[in-house]
Amino acid sequence: MHHGIGFIQDLAVVMALAGVVTVLFHRLKQPVVLGYIAAGVIIGPYTPPFQLIHDEQTIQTLGELGVVFLMFSLGLEFSLRKVFKVGATAIVAALSEIVLMLWIGYEIGSALGWSPMDSLFLGAILAISSTTIIVKALSDLGLKRESFAQLVFGILIVEDILGIAMLVLLAGIAQTGQLSAGLAAVTLGKLLLFMTVSLLVGVLLVPRALNYVARTGSDEMMLVSVLGFCFGFCLLVLKLDYSVALGAFLIGAIMAESRHLHRIEHLIAPLRDAFSAIFFVTIGLMLNPAVMLDYGWPIAVITLAVIVGKIVSCGLGTFLSGQDAGTSMRVGMTVSQIGEFSFIIATLGVTLKVTSGFLYPIAVAVSALTTLTTPYLIRVADPLTRRIAHAMPATLSNVFGMYGQWLRGLTTARSEPTLISMTRRIVLQIALNLALVAAIFLAVSYSAPHSGRLLSHWLDDEPLQRVVQWSVALVVSLPFLVAVYRKTKSLALLFAELSVQGATAGRLTSALRHAIAELLPIVSMIGVFLLVAALSGSILPPTGLLVAVLTCAALLLALVWRWCVKIHASMQIALRETFEEQPDP
Repeated sequence: MHHGIGFIQDLAVVMALAGVVTVLFHRLKQPVVLGYIAAGVIIGPYTPPFQLIHDEQTIQTLGELGVVFLMFSLGLEFSLRKVFKVGATAIVAALSEIVLMLWIGYEIGSALGWSPMDSLFLGAILAISSTTIIVKALSDLGLKRESFAQLVFGILIVEDILGIAMLVLLAGIAQTGQLSAGLAAVTLGKLLLFMTVSLLVGVLLVPRALNYVARTGSDEMMLVSVLGFCFGFCLLVLKLDYSVALGAFLIGAIMAESRHLHRIEHLIAPLRDAFSAIFFVTIGLMLNPAVMLDYGWPIAVITLAVIVGKIVSCGLGTFLSGQDAGTSMRVGMTVSQIGEFSFIIATLGVTLKVTSGFLYPIAVAVSALTTLTTPYLIRVADPLTRRIAHAMPATLSNVFGMYGQWLRGLTTARSEPTLISMTRRIVLQIALNLALVAAIFLAVSYSAPHSGRLLSHWLDDEPLQRVVQWSVALVVSLPFLVAVYRKTKSLALLFAELSVQGATAGRLTSALRHAIAELLPIVSMIGVFLLVAALSGSILPPTGLLVAVLTCAALLLALVWRWCVKIHASMQIALRETFEEQPDP
């Protein structure tokens, strides 16, 4: 009972002070995020004379819920529809920003004499801009509907994806102490496979389940269902040794395809705001003002590096991808800060105990300073661009103008041939179906120890257990394997038409085209079998039993071929309908 009273007291202190600073910072026209951090500093253990919080660990746990809701909300804003529309500009700008800021952060850390791990985490902390702060600043300035703002949102979407990958890689580096190129490729490959399959399966199932719940008209049932999906998926992701942040982001992106998106956002907003406030307060709790004073010089250098580095990297990437100088400058100045994602990365270093104690308060201080400068940078972007244009030599200005016109003309004039577009679509469909097949065999292999214990009640022979496990994976994969074969056959027909011309092959044209169209799918399916065998090595039956399984599977496939085609077609239609649905207003 005493512990319960202590928790309520701590929560009352946190929320009361957070409420006061929210009003105060709103009146001062400053981001309330800074107010929450300031509240955490005031009630934190490093600020005398009173100890206002007695159970810091419980408050930290509530702050972790804030991370879940923050990442879940980012996922809701993500939307796969938006990804298809952001274009090359957002990808080029985000990549150039992240790569350059990673390098700048690492070099600054090394120059200051920090350890390689501190320097690496500093680079990662500086790489990702703050979606929350940018959206708030653009809203306050009335610029959310400007064309450059839409481009900024596209860049933030790409940054979120790359940030998730960065979290996974940093966790791997922290645990092993090193990361080779091969291990990085495997790690990113597994992450990409997991994200692809999660999004595909999730988009097929979750929006339909939410549609069913929405028919009741009960906000309570909808909220509980959404939270159930959110925390259930986060638990699954944790069981697979990924971060809870990844799980929250992915399930948010899946729910973003529901036509009840606006209703979900409305129901989640109060929980997100409350737990996000606690999360930012916990950041302040961990902040030691004395450390910030001791590291005043590094903080000033890093803050300047963030502002200048992001303006140059993101602005240059935007310009090189075809935007004009004014838009590029506005984009660069808008993203010149760090925020919530940087805190998550800094917290990861603290949690894994691989970073020094000074890195966290430095990250918070840099975030606070860059957040304060963001609105002013957005305001001065246009005047600064005009001044630079006036000061620039005429020759250089003409070169930049000609480059922009050439690139925009090239983009406008280029019309993708139907054949190339068709080939790209077929290749994408093959890749997605292969991802599903790989995920099925990996999932069965992962669960093999548990299923083996269940099968041992009926089958004592371990090879026979593997026969059952591998057969189950094969049967479940049949619709997708059939789809891979059919799409590969279509691709082979296209390739045969393009590669064998009547003018050169003469009378053999028809025979050669037929041979290519028949042989290429067979060779491809042999490659698919080798891939599946490599992925499911732990449950692969002995050679003799494997031949028997494949023979039985071939006979079964002859019977259920049309059923497999029908099932896969139904899934494609369902997926297309989900993407074509528009959210309810």
